[in-house]
Amino acid sequence: MTDNRPQHGGTVTLTVPSHPKYLYVVRSALYPLVLEAGFSKKEARRVVLAVDEACSNIIRHAYSGDPTKTITMTVDDHAERFVVRLRDYGRKVEREKIIPRGLKDIRPGGLGTHFINQVFDSVRYDTDQAQGTLLILEKKKQQVKT
Repeated sequence: MTDNRPQHGGTVTLTVPSHPKYLYVVRSALYPLVLEAGFSKKEARRVVLAVDEACSNIIRHAYSGDPTKTITMTVDDHAERFVVRLRDYGRKVEREKIIPRGLKDIRPGGLGTHFINQVFDSVRYDTDQAQGTLLILEKKKQQVKT
């Protein structure tokens, strides 16, 4: 059996305003890209939810809810990995303060980073930008047996 999927789907970039009402645009654009990369519908939904959570965190923490800023999502579909980059120009993330709280600590909020770390194989915060943060999320693809 031959895998007829493209070896990589290239790069897609989308910039949206930093308002929660535009997160559906991010979700709507990302879902078919994740499917095209070869992930199952269930896994694609998990990836989309994790990226949605990351964008919500950018709006809440980097921009303090300011809807006049932007979030740029860049998606790279490589042969062996799927990469989502989220770029903001707000307050730099303090990496040492990003600690998911324990799952046994039952209360609203605070589980987003835990979920993001569960979905993606690699989660990196690049704060070496002149302004803002570049969040790099990578997920390895399952090799299809031929």
